[in-house]
Amino acid sequence: MMTNPLARLAIAPLLALCLCIQAAVPASAEDRLCFRGVNLSGAEYGEADGKVGTNYFYPTPTTMAYFAEKGFDTIRLPFKWERLQPTLGGDLDALELERLTISVRSLRDRGFRVILNPHNFGYHGGRRIGSADLPAALFANFWIRLAVHFTDDRDVIFGLMNEPYDIGARDWLDAANAAILGIRRVKAENLILVPGTHWSGAASWGDDYGQGANSEVIKDVIDPGNNFAIEFHQYLDADSSGTHAECSNRDGAEQAIVNATAWLRANKFRGMIGEIGVSSAPDCTAALSRIVEHLRANSDAWLGLTYWAAGDWWPPTEALNIQPNGTGDKPQLTALVSSMGPHLPGAPGCGRD
Repeated sequence: MMTNPLARLAIAPLLALCLCIQAAVPASAEDRLCFRGVNLSGAEYGEADGKVGTNYFYPTPTTMAYFAEKGFDTIRLPFKWERLQPTLGGDLDALELERLTISVRSLRDRGFRVILNPHNFGYHGGRRIGSADLPAALFANFWIRLAVHFTDDRDVIFGLMNEPYDIGARDWLDAANAAILGIRRVKAENLILVPGTHWSGAASWGDDYGQGANSEVIKDVIDPGNNFAIEFHQYLDADSSGTHAECSNRDGAEQAIVNATAWLRANKFRGMIGEIGVSSAPDCTAALSRIVEHLRANSDAWLGLTYWAAGDWWPPTEALNIQPNGTGDKPQLTALVSSMGPHLPGAPGCGRD
């Protein structure tokens, strides 16, 4: 979830009505999203030495079963890098790796694809990726150590990093490319999701915050396995942060997704929405439905989405939360289920071909 709204104020200007998502061609019966997902948040929280079940949580069987029954087929599973690899360049913590592996196995047993997501915003503790204390090689080292445990399951996806935000675009690209090369060197053919810097925001994709804009720099991503997608995040509140219940920037957010679609096609890339979320207000859920329908109508460019958020950590008062609480399905979940379309198992182009 985006946590520093003032640092990334990026509201896309409203363009001509003909460019808006409302004018997109409706999804046909043939349009399907490969990934119809949700973030099951909880394992990324707490201090690195926190106690599982008290300070941080992996998804429970009840939560897994709920979202499987609702027709979701993908889980983005955030976790804390420092907890899994306490010492940069060192071994993965055996107990934490076991917890992560058990969670992945349980999700896979229920038919979910799983996106592994170090939810660290480009940091390990106080060290920033691309700095002298955390060079690209150490980021690659982490992914090499993790990837080898999941090379036999192509339905485990590697989401390189959640929302790197204060690293220059070219420094981030160097780190991402190093991690991708390391993953491929250990014979892992899994789909890799490559975010941009500056919170991965679709609305700010063309803005230069240092060393070039994502829209130009990410074109130089290198994957010897040629099995990657570009990860975008987009929220609908005024500052695109996802920290407010209002969705006053819904038109700007919709336009940002339209622009991202054009960019993906122009560069022959595939895209994935790693985070998007709204409150239960009717104008917000309607905008969410329009965005999802746009993804379906343009499924040549988009693999799908994972909604933010659910998970046993979240209280019922969290506005964007779709975790069940005994009062029935949340309106956001209803909007998602009705607009995502049916599950698409094993289709070409879904990251397992």
